[in-house]
Amino acid sequence: MTQTIPGLMTSAPLLVSSLIDHAARHHRNGEIVSRLGDGSLHRYRYPDCRRRAMRLASALELAGVQQGTRIATIAWNGFRHLELYFGVGGMGSVCHTINPRLHPDQIAYIIRDAADQMVFFDVEFTGLIAQIAPLCPEVRNWVALCGTHEMPAQSMPSLESYEALLATGSEDYEWPVFDESAACGLCYTSGTTGQPKGVLYANRSTVLHAYAASLPNAMNLASHSVVLPVVPMFHVNAWGIPYAAPLNGAKLVLPGRMLDGASLYNLIEAEGVTFAAGVPTIWLSLLEHVEQNSAKFASLQEAAIGGSACPASMVDRFHALGVDVVHGWGMTETSPLGCLSRLNPRRTDLPLEERRRILQKQGHALFGIDMKIVNGNGTELPWDGSSFGDLMVRGPWVLERYYGADHPVGEDGWFATGDVATIDSNGAMQIMDRTKDIIKSGGEWISSIDVESIAMAHPDLLEAACIAAEHPKWGERPLLIAVARPGASVSENDVLHFFEGKAAKWWIPDKVIFSESLPHNATGKVQKRELRERYAGQLS
Repeated sequence: MTQTIPGLMTSAPLLVSSLIDHAARHHRNGEIVSRLGDGSLHRYRYPDCRRRAMRLASALELAGVQQGTRIATIAWNGFRHLELYFGVGGMGSVCHTINPRLHPDQIAYIIRDAADQMVFFDVEFTGLIAQIAPLCPEVRNWVALCGTHEMPAQSMPSLESYEALLATGSEDYEWPVFDESAACGLCYTSGTTGQPKGVLYANRSTVLHAYAASLPNAMNLASHSVVLPVVPMFHVNAWGIPYAAPLNGAKLVLPGRMLDGASLYNLIEAEGVTFAAGVPTIWLSLLEHVEQNSAKFASLQEAAIGGSACPASMVDRFHALGVDVVHGWGMTETSPLGCLSRLNPRRTDLPLEERRRILQKQGHALFGIDMKIVNGNGTELPWDGSSFGDLMVRGPWVLERYYGADHPVGEDGWFATGDVATIDSNGAMQIMDRTKDIIKSGGEWISSIDVESIAMAHPDLLEAACIAAEHPKWGERPLLIAVARPGASVSENDVLHFFEGKAAKWWIPDKVIFSESLPHNATGKVQKRELRERYAGQLS
């Protein structure tokens, strides 16, 4: 038997510190713009970010932080948060981003479960920190992301300012070199069922994910790109953008806490944003502002949409404004990007309806990600665009096991996503529903996502959610909960008639209930479990 021989190439570990080093050395004029809490803008460049990140790493080392130590952040998208990404991960510690929209008890649980030693937080979350600090006695230091003159008045043990901590470090610090499999980041799932679970990202997986996210079939980033991650840095590392932007030397625009439509539009226009990423609820606010003010986009070329399914009407509204939609799919457990949907050059001349159908799919897997759909027995189903199955994925930035768990989550590296999907003959995947949300009516499946997409195209509806309601004959039937646009006069019959000719008759909801708003979870997704608890008996 013949044996392989080793290649004769330099061996260098893939470390997140190399990303900011590359940007600072080869894209020195690459700008990082952050909107601060008072609405003003902070500007500096990649070399400045690198110097401060290294000073932070030095300060943490002097404070006794060791490699592998978990360091938590509770903060919006801003320059100091970005420095934490690289300062903490670069020194071999773990940057643990926490969603401040979670319940305080849940945040305290996450901090304790992760065994965080320090917590860095934006000043506006001081009240939240005061609530959770007594519940987290193992945390040694609480650090406010501000200067000494901006410190919160509230008295807390072991409280210091970020800038004061930074001043104790040295810019002569050198990044350590260690095994690329070492962890650099930690995110917790949203905990929709049971307690949140930790997903621990490696340096290697993070760098590979940044490469993949940058590809033309993904985010298509380059040094001339101006990138706005509206998706928060505490939501799966802002979909990897804080790592992918410096990899390409792209200008990075960080929006802070002001995420209303007017604020986002003004920032996009002022900074010449070409690519922005966010969840559908955020884009609804932006589109409402633009359309109500008869405004236009001067620079924005693409809007990446993920987190939940993108309605066809949203694709049309962006297209009317000259903006292409990049529909994507991913999870905390997949770092998060798994696939994105783009029109290849051969399909740009297709009729509008066909283009819309393509763009509504989550698209093709990125290189590195493999996927399949299986039935309840685990048998792989055909890629014919019509067979529904449980979506399974694997790859070098897909979870092997949850933080603190003893066993892998799947066999042969396959992770069960909890989504029901189809894959067509060209390899394009489409999420039909979450396993727990799909509607089983008389033995047939109905996709709540497809029902919602049709409803969202109604001109008088602002938002809609479809759930399974108990039915004495059919087991389950679709029930639509809708939010009307301000000032609109729309009835249940108006909405039901709108479905005619757009869906099979048995897919049309049995009832429409109007509500002033829909409940959303901490990442902007509609909380269908809450809706089911409230309305599941409406048809029985």
